[in-house]
Amino acid sequence: RQGLETDLDKVDESQKKWALTAGTGKVKTGPLADLGTLALILLPPPTVMVLWFLNVRLYGELNGFHTMFLGGLKRGMDYMFSMMPGVTFKAVAIIAVWCLYAALTQLYVPGKKVKGPVSPKGNVPEYIANGFQCYVLTVVLFFVTWKAGLFNPAVVYDEFGSILFTMNIASLVFCGWLTWKGIHSPSSTDCGSSGSLLYDFYWGTELYPKIGPLDIKTFTNCRFGMMGWGVLVLCFAAKQQELFGQVANSMIVTVVLMHVYIAKFFLWEAGYWRTMDICHDRAGYYICWGCLVWVPILYTSPALYLVQNAVNMGSLLFSFNLAAGIVAILINYDADRQRKAFREADGKITVWGQPASYIEAYYMTSSGEVKRSLLLTSGWWGISRHFHYLPEILGAFLWSCPGWFRTVTPYFYVLFLTPLLLHRAVRDDIRCASKYGKYWKLYCRQVPYKFIPYIW
Repeated sequence: RQGLETDLDKVDESQKKWALTAGTGKVKTGPLADLGTLALILLPPPTVMVLWFLNVRLYGELNGFHTMFLGGLKRGMDYMFSMMPGVTFKAVAIIAVWCLYAALTQLYVPGKKVKGPVSPKGNVPEYIANGFQCYVLTVVLFFVTWKAGLFNPAVVYDEFGSILFTMNIASLVFCGWLTWKGIHSPSSTDCGSSGSLLYDFYWGTELYPKIGPLDIKTFTNCRFGMMGWGVLVLCFAAKQQELFGQVANSMIVTVVLMHVYIAKFFLWEAGYWRTMDICHDRAGYYICWGCLVWVPILYTSPALYLVQNAVNMGSLLFSFNLAAGIVAILINYDADRQRKAFREADGKITVWGQPASYIEAYYMTSSGEVKRSLLLTSGWWGISRHFHYLPEILGAFLWSCPGWFRTVTPYFYVLFLTPLLLHRAVRDDIRCASKYGKYWKLYCRQVPYKFIPYIW
């Protein structure tokens, strides 16, 4: 009893409030909030098809829209709709094969079993850390099947519009099913309705849903989304070779940097399972539709643009762009690796030649159990609280640069990523302030900058 009282003294009233509400899904909704949620659901699906149309039908040239609408709005819209793809047998087959492959490798490729952090409801998810093995296997199989004549990757580019159109429809249905599942057949106690069906669809009703043994968020975010990103840009490079007889060095820079980033992601996948995407954001439209449809079009867009806009870079510029991008991605990886190693060693580790400095923090789960967590304040994490986002943005900019500066189209991804990560930094600070209370205030005094050192 005395031990319990001591534990309860470690958390303040604001932390107890977080423990009671986190994981329930309860949010404040109203007409304005519902209107914003509805816009976030309705606008992205057609935006995906417009981005495909811009990069493929208009060759990435934004002034193509101006030319298209010179004859009037109706005539321009009629032309654009006439050029839009529909569902095709090839597209459905490509999606089905990829889904089956992604699910089977996620489940059966050997890997170390790891545990995620304790959820607000006290659940501890388990994963198989086989992402890097799956990534290597996928890249090897891609080249083996291509060179053996079993698979023509250029077909994926030819069917890409139909793939996006089909996935748009299928993903909306899938998100509707996830909404129902989290309320009526959840996989864990980290579930529940917000009280708004619209927000439930957008945000999700379950934190860790599964289909049998298959973890859905690992499937959508990591295997279908991230792994698919890597395969798609290889297909786009193959299409450029089919069109021009060779792959331009600009495409090589973009694809290599993207694959360095993706390989880095899968090396660090166990760390990803401790991020906001997994531990806080539920499996709804926001996360799942985003990984199934938004990632394939926007994240690949610099390479998609280059398919028909081959840029030949000078050898010096090629080498500098490639080296700078690799350095940025490696810094991002090292920051994530540093924090992951720190957590695994329970703080007993050296960082940059010195014993790691940290704050011992406590928080409460909804069951009233007090848990301990360590907040790293040295190394990259002593520079700013979200420093790792800076080299990530720089890396994205550098793999967009081979598209040159004739149009903004190759930079859509980095222009999306920057406000996304800025907003995520703010959201994470708010969440951590509620979760850790006084400990977070102490942490912010030791690491005063949120994002950019000496600025913000």
